[in-house]
Amino acid sequence: MNQMTNVKLEQFPYSEAVKKTLARKPALFINGAWVDSTGGETLAVIDPSSGKEVSRFVDATNDDVDRAVAAARRAFDDGRWSDLPPMVREGIMHKLADLLEAHADELAELEAIDNGKPKGMAGAIDVPGAIGMIHYMAGWASKLGGETIEPSATPRGAFHSYVRREPIGVAAQIVPWNFPLLMAVLKISPALAAGCTVILKPAEQTSLTALRLADFLNEAGVPPGVVNIITGNGHTAGDRLVRHPDVDKVAFTGSTEIGKLINRTATDSLKRVTLELGGKSPVIVLPDVDPAVVGPGTAQAIFFNSGQVCVAGSRLYAHKSVFDKVLESFSEAASFWQPRASLDPAGHMGPLVSDEQLNRVMGYIEEGKKAGASVALGGDNPASEGGYYVNPTVLVDVTPNMSVVREEIFGPVVVAQRFDDLDEVARQANDTSFGLAAGIWTNNLSAMHKLAAKLKAGTVWGNCHGMIDPALPFGGYKESGLGREQGRQGVEAYTELKSVIIAL
Repeated sequence: MNQMTNVKLEQFPYSEAVKKTLARKPALFINGAWVDSTGGETLAVIDPSSGKEVSRFVDATNDDVDRAVAAARRAFDDGRWSDLPPMVREGIMHKLADLLEAHADELAELEAIDNGKPKGMAGAIDVPGAIGMIHYMAGWASKLGGETIEPSATPRGAFHSYVRREPIGVAAQIVPWNFPLLMAVLKISPALAAGCTVILKPAEQTSLTALRLADFLNEAGVPPGVVNIITGNGHTAGDRLVRHPDVDKVAFTGSTEIGKLINRTATDSLKRVTLELGGKSPVIVLPDVDPAVVGPGTAQAIFFNSGQVCVAGSRLYAHKSVFDKVLESFSEAASFWQPRASLDPAGHMGPLVSDEQLNRVMGYIEEGKKAGASVALGGDNPASEGGYYVNPTVLVDVTPNMSVVREEIFGPVVVAQRFDDLDEVARQANDTSFGLAAGIWTNNLSAMHKLAAKLKAGTVWGNCHGMIDPALPFGGYKESGLGREQGRQGVEAYTELKSVIIAL
């Protein structure tokens, strides 16, 4: 199998604009202003490419969280956002997107330094995706509405009845570290379109772009208190948000374990909840494919963003007649994903986000080997000076009960398996507690549709992977979450329905 060549894993210099952002005093964005924390604790920003601290940000206290919620509550209750003409809200959101576009290069660099993803990938996918999400969701601000319904049990004309769709209120939004800016915008945009107010808590590993986003909120004309951004640990600031009595809705993207805790906590006050959680997505390759095409496609499915993707194609099932050729093509394509420092212009895959994540991924690889899996590619760390790098890894000779097959690794590790027929592979693909996404590679349209219907997943891709569009609902079956984001459904998740019935 193909092996990685030696690359010097040394981070490149930062731009002056980014240095200025990194040098800012740690602060919170509450009620449209930068404010000091009521406590003195801060957390480090670590560049995963070097393992070095490059900045600090606030670890919010309970009082800080309470201030942010109070600001959002006031902003919602006095209607400073929800009572604006929908086209005015839409216009402000479009202006926010335009500001992100004007600062796209800086945002891509910040994302690369904070998360470890290549700046080129952030500039091509994350930042344009965030801009597109705001523009798309902005359009819904002027298009949400209710309907008039004739009662079924009364004489015609005796009652006038209609259904209103109203903003749900104050939304607490907790986002993950794998796509920090994109996930922040994916949460904020539908809430703003629906007329809600927001407290956003970015992941404690990656808060830089969320804090930079706050600067643009004021410039775009978002009224004070409508979007508040607090940083800090999930088990403190995040937990306080979820439990707060003045929060009406919680939206969380992250691990299934934490999602379950949030759901249980929110039940005490029956807060509305949207959860986008873990995955262990199958990628199924049928016997009619061209391995030269499928190899790069399935490699991208797992190695993009260092495998730190909830929909990563981490379980590869190739028909026994093409398995060897697909695996050979896949392994050749892996060289494209050789780890590099995040600001290296030649990079397509960077380090993992943290030392903790590095240890987690390497632990899974070792656990798989002990259980009998064979390493067909990678399985090791490239030499580096402090960065959190793992080489693209392929495990074979795996069995369904192994942890590397059943559990979400969240790293550049794929388990490759053979299958004989469609019913068998559908059963294998569905043999998981997750159900977020799946991929099918075939030129047989009949088989594509039949298999897509059998798979228990919120998104099924055909001859591609990871194609996410703002217009299409996104979410999971089973333990991969509750509810849907994006599309009409993503905006409606921030609304309540009210029936009005008037005797005439």
